[in-house]
Order: sequence, then structure tokens, then C-alpha cells
Amino acid sequence: MAMRRKVVHRANRSKASLQRGREPLAGAMPWTCPTCHNEVLTPFCPTCGERPLNEDDLKLRGLFRQFFHALSSIDSRLIRSFRNLVRRPGLLTLAYVQGQRMPYTGPIPLFLVANVIFFAMQSLTNTNIVSSQLDSHLYNQDWSILAQRLVSNHLETMHMTMESYAPIFNEAVVTNAKSLIILMVAPFTLLLPVMFFRARRPFVAHIVFSLHLYTFLLLLFCVCITIAAVDVLFGGAGLNSAPMDNVLSLLNLAACAVYLYIATGRVYGGNGIMRAIKIAILAPAVATILLGYRFVIFLITLYST
Repeated sequence: MAMRRKVVHRANRSKASLQRGREPLAGAMPWTCPTCHNEVLTPFCPTCGERPLNEDDLKLRGLFRQFFHALSSIDSRLIRSFRNLVRRPGLLTLAYVQGQRMPYTGPIPLFLVANVIFFAMQSLTNTNIVSSQLDSHLYNQDWSILAQRLVSNHLETMHMTMESYAPIFNEAVVTNAKSLIILMVAPFTLLLPVMFFRARRPFVAHIVFSLHLYTFLLLLFCVCITIAAVDVLFGGAGLNSAPMDNVLSLLNLAACAVYLYIATGRVYGGNGIMRAIKIAILAPAVATILLGYRFVIFLITLYST
């Protein structure tokens, strides 16, 4: 009986502690929630979580306090997310699948932030990785012969010359490459349930994994752009140099393969040999998707300008 009384007492105490946040505080002044218009006696509205307006909220110092609080909160999650993305591949995907939302920035916002950083780096260094100017499509790509025919037909239809059309294309292709870069995520996502069908992961897990992979790749591209910019600073040709371009491409491929090997092991499991075989397929697929994206952006830009 004594043991039963203790259990009941603990249960009642736990229940009381859970309800404490909804009980009115002693001496608390009633206030009207500005969102749901309920009369409230607790520090926060139990319906929507709103809090009462105070004097500092309508002063400049209160505005700055909220600004710095929001900035520090976002930065801490963002920095933690980027750090774990690079140092512990696959951890963010696994955390998302297991329901851990609060410690990390979501996969889509994280991807968009990396996208902004990547295109800012391209603008600062005047380089292009995921998009190419018209001359490059016409003379330096694997599809140059096809591009020449398509551009010639398009110019004839539009009654324009190459000299007048090239600046229009070159400006539009940069915008399209920025806004449509998430298209690269889709084909890679479709590969994952085929390669890891035994893992029985929900399809959303494959999408999140792909978003984290391409977020990592955007940061990796930023590193490559920085290396190329330093080379230009010391008199080199940067990405216009074939040896430099080849070396950076191989480094990207190797880094992508290492990331995929670690991340897939953490998210999907599997033994080392089979996982290595799958990575030998997935890593070149990433490079192929990048080339395909450039061609798709060329077509979209060509027929929208």
C-alpha cells in the first residue's frame, strides 16, 4: 500500500508539473491575447503561444534585442548544420528522418543558403561552374555541334544576329542557373531507392539525402572557386586552364565519393564492398547530372530568350 501511495503521489506531481504552465500565476494581471482574443492569466497564451505586449516591444532597443536574438539563434543552428554536414556526412539526414528538427536548419533552407553563398562566390570571382556562356556552348561542350544547329535555327526564327543575341543569352543563363539549380536534386533522388531498396527508407528520406548531398557539393564548388581565384591572383588562368580544371574536377569527384561512402553507410547501412560498388555508380552519376544540368539550362535559356 505504501508503494502504491508513492506511485500515485509521483503521478499526481508529474501531472501538476505539466499543467503548471497553463495555470494562472499568483498575482498575475489578466491580458487579452492579440492573436486569438482570449482572456489570459498565464505568461503565454495556452492556445497560440502568444505573449503580452510590453513597453520594450514598442521601443527601438526592444526591436534590436529581438533582431540580435533571432540572428544568434539562426546562426547557431546554421553553423551547427553546416559543420555536421561537412564533418559527419549523413548525420543531418538521419536526424531529420528520426524527427530531430530543432537542433538543425531544415534541408531546403540549408540548400538555399548554400545556393546563395555559391552564386555570391561566382559573382565575386567572375566564374561560372553550373552555367556557361553562349560561346562555350557553341565551341567547348560535348553538345557543341547540336548547339550550333539549334542556335542557328533560333536566330533565323527570331531574325537576330549572333552579336545581338549573345549578351541576352549570357545574362539570362546566369539567372536560370541560379533559380533552377534544385533540378539537379531530382534525378539523383530517383537513383537512391533503386540502389538502396533493401534499406526500406521512405521516399522523403531520399529527397532529404539528395538535398544534403547537393548542399555539400555547393560548398565544395565554393572551395574550388576560391582555389581558382587564388591561381588567377598569382598570374594563372584559373578555371580557363585545362590542367587546373581537370585537377579540380578530380578533387570534386573524389570528395563526392568519400562523402557518399560515409553518408550512405550512416543513412542506409550496408557492408563496405557493396557500398563501395554503389558509390562507384553514384559518384559518376553526380558528374553526369551536372553536365546534363548545363545542357538543360542551355535549352531553357535558348527557347526563353
